[in-house]
Amino acid sequence: MSDILEPKEIDALLAAVDQGRIDASPASGAKREPTAEPYDFKRPEHVGKDRLRAIAALHETFARSAGSNLSTLLRRLVEVQLSSVEQTTFSEFLHSAAKGACVAILSAKPLEGKCLLAIDPGIVFPMLDRLVGGAGEDPVVPDRPLTGIENRLVVKIATGLAPLLKEAWSHVKAIDFTVTEVPSNPQILEAAPPHDPVVVVRFEMSMGRASGRASLCVPYATIEPIMDLFTAERRPAGSRKPAPDPSSTRIARSLAEAEVEVAADLTTTQITVRELLELSPGDLIRTDAAVDSEATIRVEGKPKFKGQPGRNRRNKAVLITRPIEPGKTK
Repeated sequence: MSDILEPKEIDALLAAVDQGRIDASPASGAKREPTAEPYDFKRPEHVGKDRLRAIAALHETFARSAGSNLSTLLRRLVEVQLSSVEQTTFSEFLHSAAKGACVAILSAKPLEGKCLLAIDPGIVFPMLDRLVGGAGEDPVVPDRPLTGIENRLVVKIATGLAPLLKEAWSHVKAIDFTVTEVPSNPQILEAAPPHDPVVVVRFEMSMGRASGRASLCVPYATIEPIMDLFTAERRPAGSRKPAPDPSSTRIARSLAEAEVEVAADLTTTQITVRELLELSPGDLIRTDAAVDSEATIRVEGKPKFKGQPGRNRRNKAVLITRPIEPGKTK
């Protein structure tokens, strides 16, 4: 095939360029002048934007689960939203943490190293106030280390969030996040050398008028062995990214931890006001119910079961014998 164009072909090409059907700019394969791109040797890009987006997707699921978990624990609506995911250095993470932030140290077996979960005092102290029976509304944030009781309560909060991290990361690898310590002085933390790269996942938390930020710090050296698992090329053919839990599942998980009032009505009867006024300790009230009649078990005031009164060891108990059909009372 000849590489020389005939006059008719040349005229056709020129006409196509004039009409805009062919781009007259240089071909993509043509050589271009090289351009310099800035590079910061203090903050080398180890993770990459694609992997940061994959890490963000994991923690969006964690944020939703954490909000449900904290709402159940504190019995107040707590909102947790993913704010950002970035790569920085460990020293910059410590400097960016709010003064007085509560920091929990987490192990990440089977990976080496430690992760840090820092919660701003502006939101953690309202949570502590709520856990000890307060309203959790704008309490004074003290400028002091945590007391022994407060430290144990922070451990309780962080311990409840660790399994949710494990569940979120299970889409990549089974990692057992466990709270190992809540130090009283976060400035002495040595999870990584000062200039080592870390991945910082930030969340915005709010409970009523109280709000603050939580930050999860994951050293790059800790997750380096599994970084290839965050790339699409390593996924099995035909596999899909696991979908987050549906809303119904998250709501069911929260409701399963809610407490409800259960009462057993042995029987009911009617007496006159005069008989009521004449009652005194030791009097007997006669009813029409048989001795072996069933008691009605009510859940939040609604009849749900029938049961037989009795004893379990030294405790009074009611044995559930049958459910009550919806809409009926017997």
